[in-house]
Amino acid sequence: MNPQTLTRMIRLILLLIAGCFSLLLSAQDQTVNNDSLRKDAPNMFIDCRGCDMNYTRQEIPWVNYVRDVREADVYVLVTSQNTGSGGNMYTYKFQGLGRFMGMNDTLTFSSNPDETSSVIRIQRTNLLKAGLIRYAAKTPVMDELDISHNGNFDDEEVEDKWRNWVFELETNPRFNAEESYKRLQFNNSVNISKVTPDIKVEVEIDYSYNRQRFIDEEEDTTYIRSGRSVENLLVKSINDHWSYGLRWNLGSSSSMNYDFNNMLLPSVEYNLFPYSESTHRQMRFLYSIGYQFSNYIDSTIYNKTSEHLFLHQMRIAYQVQEKWGSVNLSLQYSGYLHDLSKTSVELYGSLRVRIVKGLSLSVSGGGGYINDQLALRKGELSEAERLLRLKEQATSYSLMGGVSLTYTFGSIYNNVVNPRFGNGSSGGGGGFD
Repeated sequence: MNPQTLTRMIRLILLLIAGCFSLLLSAQDQTVNNDSLRKDAPNMFIDCRGCDMNYTRQEIPWVNYVRDVREADVYVLVTSQNTGSGGNMYTYKFQGLGRFMGMNDTLTFSSNPDETSSVIRIQRTNLLKAGLIRYAAKTPVMDELDISHNGNFDDEEVEDKWRNWVFELETNPRFNAEESYKRLQFNNSVNISKVTPDIKVEVEIDYSYNRQRFIDEEEDTTYIRSGRSVENLLVKSINDHWSYGLRWNLGSSSSMNYDFNNMLLPSVEYNLFPYSESTHRQMRFLYSIGYQFSNYIDSTIYNKTSEHLFLHQMRIAYQVQEKWGSVNLSLQYSGYLHDLSKTSVELYGSLRVRIVKGLSLSVSGGGGYINDQLALRKGELSEAERLLRLKEQATSYSLMGGVSLTYTFGSIYNNVVNPRFGNGSSGGGGGFD
């Protein structure tokens, strides 16, 4: 290699090294600036089970997403409730902690039933942005933000030609087959509702049909289970704590031994907390008393083919959602007035608690004492009727439960989104909501 060529190669290598060094210094300066902004940015803990966190991090990169509420200076609790239109009302409760202590706010957004999940996701994220702006405005992060609008404002009042009535139709046929087994299933429903601050009207019509056919060399057997029901609810508000109404249920069920069942229950409810706070806390006491007529498919264990009954029900429901977790409890009593021993008591509860940093516990369970199965068929059940749940079986109790313990440790920051090789879930794998 001649000296000129060697000199040129050395110069080229030196230029490449200088360029890389310059890029490295620039990247370090940018990293320092980004780290400075991250240090000053609000630390947010968002308590939301149904949020697409990958999308949220991409759209709102100017806050720090921390994994533990103790590291946060902004706590956001997200809850939702069904609306009368068939959509959902999402409530975002912002609570300032530490340097933002006392800066609290609550924002709501209601979706329409015909909106896609993508549109709802955008609107929910915009609501979260709006709530976080006041915290960002107290930090240098605000210098990096630009607030704008699309200019589409409409001052005209919207006229509702449906007068708050909403109709929903649904059909769900299913079929599967093998050489020795075939199954046909239908689940159809019609829902009609009208919800305003003063009244609530709901009508739900359901029809279910399940036919199973078992085929072998010796016999071909078909089992059918079907049911029909019409559930009507009418509620009138009295004030922010009291309401009264009527529940009227009609139906038939081959498994429950009802050829026709008619239950009429006038009811009254008291909520210890104002109904306006129901997305965060509620404690409702409901009492119902009414009449039931039952016409049975087969004779019952009490030798009845039909009967007129009077009954009453009481229910207590408690729910609270806070930054430490949530509690849901429901206790229900039901009894027949002609025989006070024919009663049932059911208790269900769930608890979700953040115990210490990174450690959370979820527990759910329930059980019931059952002594009011007046519609039970007389006679023994066949093996197929028991295994396929074709007919109701006698029982004195029911139990269910589960527990989940989660511990997470490592960096408290979780701002980065990387959907590569994801599992398709919106929570951590780069999926779509």
